[in-house]
Amino acid sequence: MADIKNTEVILQKLRKKIFLTGFKGGMAHLASCFSCLEILYALYAGNVLKIDKDNSKWRDRDRFILSKGHAGLALYAMLNHIGLMTDSEFTSYLQPEGAIGGEPCCRDNQWIETATGSLGHGLSFATGQAMALKLKKSKARVYVLLGDGEIQEGTVWEAAMSAVAMKLDNLVAILDCNEIQKMDFIEKTIGEPHWRDKWESFGWHVEEVDGHNIVSLRDCLLENNEQGKPRLIIAHTIKGKGVPIMEQNPNWHFKLPKSKKEKMAFAQALDISEEEWEA
Repeated sequence: MADIKNTEVILQKLRKKIFLTGFKGGMAHLASCFSCLEILYALYAGNVLKIDKDNSKWRDRDRFILSKGHAGLALYAMLNHIGLMTDSEFTSYLQPEGAIGGEPCCRDNQWIETATGSLGHGLSFATGQAMALKLKKSKARVYVLLGDGEIQEGTVWEAAMSAVAMKLDNLVAILDCNEIQKMDFIEKTIGEPHWRDKWESFGWHVEEVDGHNIVSLRDCLLENNEQGKPRLIIAHTIKGKGVPIMEQNPNWHFKLPKSKKEKMAFAQALDISEEEWEA
């Protein structure tokens, strides 16, 4: 993995790429993409995921599920960054006859494990995968990225109970904990969530980490689970990270800049030239 300074440059370029592609496509969940970008970078560019780039269906590959599928453009940008999606595929986002849409779908790219976007189902799917791998005596792991608005869904907690009952110590859930859901802050929607207490009470091993610190994220992701226990990593993040006008502002959950002032704010934060705007 590149050194930290170079990594920060790469991440800022990826945010710029995600923004310009989403802006051209006419819609994108930019703030959600930006909050989880370091998590995806640690998983894919940080070599946490054990995969064979020449065989997307390798039996003992690690699996990754983006349960918060509305951040699909960030996942596609990461696949493009490490060479698992071509530039032409990536830039076809939401274009006529384009290869990729707004949320991950198996038919769009061979590295997508399952279609997501209907929130609350990713952990259930990951639990099934982890159980199947256990039965096959595979050493592969299953990683699943959840949003903290998403985990208010009931199916998440059904899967959380099942994973403990089946002793799935090959399952790692990552919570993109940016404290905001679609319309407002989590605390204003359901009160103080006490995520750590809840998951520990269900029998999960829980760790917390700075979700924008690549080194800490990578170290945490590579740790072994406690024997017989699934693990939750609460990654504390900033929604809209990298663009001050978006950061921790619920109004930007599903919004593109429209006014001249908003466009200037994005141009300054992401170093976008006039020529790039024109394009």
